Amino acid sequence: MDAKILVVDDEVQITDTIAYALRREGFNVDVACDGEVALNKVKTFRPLILILDIMMPKFNGYEVLKRIENRNIIGIIMLTAKSDIIDKVLGLELGADDFIIKPFDMRELTARVNSLVRRLEKVAINEDLILGKLKINKLSRRAIIEDTAMDLTPKEFDLLSLLVSRPERVYSRDELLDLVWGKEYIGGTRTVDIHMRRLRQKLGVSNEDMLQTVHGVGYRSTGLQHES
Repeated sequence: MDAKILVVDDEVQITDTIAYALRREGFNVDVACDGEVALNKVKTFRPLILILDIMMPKFNGYEVLKRIENRNIIGIIMLTAKSDIIDKVLGLELGADDFIIKPFDMRELTARVNSLVRRLEKVAINEDLILGKLKINKLSRRAIIEDTAMDLTPKEFDLLSLLVSRPERVYSRDELLDLVWGKEYIGGTRTVDIHMRRLRQKLGVSNEDMLQTVHGVGYRSTGLQHES
């Protein structure tokens, strides 16, 4: 396993400890001490996974997320000393995949990293999914709506692909959480709702009905959109 992981924290002891543990797992690890250095290393090191502290000098973790290009091909695990739900919601809105609250057990972090890497490195099927005006290519992990490429985070892409692959099939929030985030994920189903809202916004007003809420159950995709 040689997946690249970038660890970003302004506490050297933390970056060194995490880097040591992940290298023992076989990962290719680099570190950064602040948001500015992190953004430069994202471009040069090109990590598959970014482990990102929230409170840092120069640019905090949220600002780094806003500035990262091609976020849809990078998995994001945020480190935070805060357990406030508002911090988690903001991180999810900006594209984070998972959270670890300090202090944490290193075995938990490595388990979360391994789980996220497995999901990101799953063998993609070289087949287009087409639903209405939406076209998804799983190999390139690109989604195009009305000839415009959608800017999706990895989880948004996985969620959209799952729903589109089985039109009209209703998924409960718990099912979507297990299938997209994995059974190891400890966040609640609110995560699913946040990502669905973001996907509808990115599909645009004329296509947002492609993803429908089935009240009291969950969500489904449908090619039958309302006429505007």
